[in-house]
Amino acid sequence: MVYILFIIILSHRGRTRRKMMKKIILSALAAFFMVSSAYADTVRMGTEGAYPPYNFINDNGEVDGFEKDVGDMLCVRANLDCVWVINEWDSIIPNLVSGNYDTIIAGMSITAERDEVIDFTQDYFPPSPSVYMGMSGADIDVDSAVIAAQTATIQAGYVAESGATLVEFATAEETISAVQNGEADAVLADGDYLSSIIAESNGEFANIGEVSIGGGVGMGIRESDGELKAKMNAAISSMKDDGSLNALIKKWFGFEAATF
Repeated sequence: MVYILFIIILSHRGRTRRKMMKKIILSALAAFFMVSSAYADTVRMGTEGAYPPYNFINDNGEVDGFEKDVGDMLCVRANLDCVWVINEWDSIIPNLVSGNYDTIIAGMSITAERDEVIDFTQDYFPPSPSVYMGMSGADIDVDSAVIAAQTATIQAGYVAESGATLVEFATAEETISAVQNGEADAVLADGDYLSSIIAESNGEFANIGEVSIGGGVGMGIRESDGELKAKMNAAISSMKDDGSLNALIKKWFGFEAATF
């Protein structure tokens, strides 16, 4: 388009026509770059890929789960082209701050401590209880037992201050293995994560207690990215208003899950 307009102006030698065509070209260039920049707004969505049903890697090697569905819909509503980036949980905040991706959408609860380092959108998943899970039939006092938790989670912080003995692991899957092999008496994690594990364990695991800690789950964003935060907040609000967010919560967590 721009190339053709340059040919047209070169074919007109009149001064008036040159001035007129120059204005046309400048207007066309402005429109061209506005359109180009709109399509170039690519946002990298950072997730762990190891915390079902929030996020996981499916059999095709692709990001899947509740947050994949939510994130893709948010990007459409915010007119953004989003790509997914996998990052281990224990370095997910530092790598957001350093610019390896633009958002964290990884089952991250909104807390005052995290909010000192990064910013958060409004919650896209409501507050829900954390659950202690142990072996069925075991007599466990969670206030004095050995409790496994994933590193850098609100559950790990809670256990550390509870009087119990904390053992931390890099992944949620390792905390489950620690209970199975006797390294820990129980695990403390999001109830929405543990509920399916308990249900599918054929009676091996049991819910032995619940505690309410942290706020809802929000999208982490660098504090300097206020425009991106505003776009995502508007998109989240629209999903809450039309019921599409609640529909995805029920799809992935069941009809008994807390909704907005």
